[in-house]
Amino acid sequence: MSDYLVIVESPAKAKTIERYLGKKYKVKASMGHVRDLPKSQMGVDVEQNFEPKYITIRGKGPVMKELRTAAKKAKKIFLAADPDREGEAIAWHLANSLDVDIHSNCRVVFNEITKDAIKESFKHPRPINMDLVDAQQARRILDRLVGYNISPLLWKKVKKGLSAGRVQSVALRLVIDRENEIKNFIPEEYWSIDGEFKKDKNDFQAGFYGLKGKKTKLSSEADVNSVMDKLSDDVFKVVSVVKKERKRNPALPFTTSSLQQEAARKLNFRARKTMMLAQQLYEGMDIGKEGTVGLITYMRTDSTRISEVAQEEAAEFISSKYGSEYLKSDKPKAKKKGKTQDAHEAVRPTSTLREPSSVKAFLSRDQLRLYKLIWERFIASQMAPAVMDTMAVDLQNGEVIFRANGSKVKFSGFMKVYVEGSDDQLEEKENFLPDLVEGDEVIADKISPKQHFTQPPPRYTEARLVKTLEELGIGRPSTYAPTLDTIQKRGYVALENKRFIPTELGEIVLELIMEFFPEVINVEFTVKMESELDEIEEGKIAWVSIIDEFYKGFEVNLKKAEIEMREVEIEDEYAGEDCDLCGNPMIIKMGRYGKFMACSNFPECRNTKAIVKQIGVKCPTCKQGEIIERKSKKKRIFYGCDRYPECEFISWDKPIERPCPKCSSTLVEKKLKKGIQVQCTSCDYKELSQQ
Repeated sequence: MSDYLVIVESPAKAKTIERYLGKKYKVKASMGHVRDLPKSQMGVDVEQNFEPKYITIRGKGPVMKELRTAAKKAKKIFLAADPDREGEAIAWHLANSLDVDIHSNCRVVFNEITKDAIKESFKHPRPINMDLVDAQQARRILDRLVGYNISPLLWKKVKKGLSAGRVQSVALRLVIDRENEIKNFIPEEYWSIDGEFKKDKNDFQAGFYGLKGKKTKLSSEADVNSVMDKLSDDVFKVVSVVKKERKRNPALPFTTSSLQQEAARKLNFRARKTMMLAQQLYEGMDIGKEGTVGLITYMRTDSTRISEVAQEEAAEFISSKYGSEYLKSDKPKAKKKGKTQDAHEAVRPTSTLREPSSVKAFLSRDQLRLYKLIWERFIASQMAPAVMDTMAVDLQNGEVIFRANGSKVKFSGFMKVYVEGSDDQLEEKENFLPDLVEGDEVIADKISPKQHFTQPPPRYTEARLVKTLEELGIGRPSTYAPTLDTIQKRGYVALENKRFIPTELGEIVLELIMEFFPEVINVEFTVKMESELDEIEEGKIAWVSIIDEFYKGFEVNLKKAEIEMREVEIEDEYAGEDCDLCGNPMIIKMGRYGKFMACSNFPECRNTKAIVKQIGVKCPTCKQGEIIERKSKKKRIFYGCDRYPECEFISWDKPIERPCPKCSSTLVEKKLKKGIQVQCTSCDYKELSQQ
């Protein structure tokens, strides 16, 4: 018989914590939620103050039986689910199922799974926080009222299997609004003039700035010709040299959102994959002599706060490894955005001393890459700013002014460890200028006018969409990954070149929701609702009043939609070929993993085929087959012969039709960071890369 029973969410966490607590404690896992609203019905009584009807989740019977047996043998039960609303709700459901007094000190929370943190948390158990539970219940009931009322309408009027949720509908609207911006975008012409200059033996570049000291816009070729006519010769005089010292501060430690964004940029991880790996690192990894230990703090957070203990340990590490000059002189202050949930810290390593190299042998490749990203970001956040020497030089020829900007790192500071990425560039590059002083003369080797056109806003990547949702205040850390997953699984959007493109189905669904349920996809309404959920958590308002206020208007719209919503028939898209089995036309369907071909005679004929994308190149090996685009198990594109397995030609790089002019072998397009380079597969022939 154990003196104490501790219930956590996952078996991995249970194993780690039991080792820390000792023999008097038995730690078991609930495997997440044990009770929830039923899937087969609404489960919310709108006539009785939206009373939820909770049932034991199907399949959780054996788990609950095991927990009840263990509970009867224990003197005291501790509920140690995750330290957020969802975790508090899990603890509350467990308390109800196991007859634990919610007002007793039964709830234990910790931000990291390390020996010290676990032991300290068990010294300060507390009652279950019903404000947190009510906030979770309010979100769950609100989403159930929306989803279980609108979804059946969409099944009836459009097609089965559709859904409509608060956050996912707003995310879909953002994608479609961006697509409409792109379609309606009218490019505007503008020009630039670039110059290549020489001072002694030093080459550098400068661009046209303006005329007579004033910045001048070049809108047409006529503007450019006017400037070119004003140039008297190729000698330019240095008329201004401005040297400055600029500090660049490190990025703050990761929140859930910034972690998902940076993992997408630097590691090419989808949001779902990032959260799965982060969960593994948080719950605990066996790292040899230390045993199983949590490597990072809790990964669902929108706070950038760091504990003093963690800051002090990082300071000692930085001083000893890099030198005291690399240590930040003042303690970094976390920035709060609106009603940031500040219950726990930013995502950081549980110990600065566990360098990525020291745990490399115990982690998978992807676990290590994510841990390294989190570790480096945290260390950099505690380091001194980088210092850049900048130089701006104005070159004059008559009325014409060219400007050159240069920079170089004077002191690397945090950049020695880590530089934050962005959607546009990964790092700040140095641009060296020769040592110039006013009065110097430089020679223009080449002056090149270039025509440009303004570009439409880019389609959303996962990182951009997560960032936008966060900036708008829509959703919470735990909702971003499942939201993006859902709009793809429902076939509302497709990913093309890692960017979201709305489908016809997505546009139809959004149009119907906008017509009859405008508040559901209204950004301001969704933000207001998130704010009110925060107020429920803080104990300022009752959850029933918030739901009641929403439902009054929603119910009116629902009754109207049931009568007036038109039926929409989505026409089949024909694939252009007939079924191999029955001869009926094949049509294109949208499945969980993208588009595929299916027989139009379904369900009598269940023939399906993958969609083959030809690239218009004959197979260089067999000379008979066509090269087609394929996808590996990990969704990476490669190219192979359509006569496989008879012909086994494959290539990660895209073959092109023309042969190598040097040896007549196959040319391929190799993707580089700055464009595409055509090169030969047999010899050293290469062509200049193209953007």
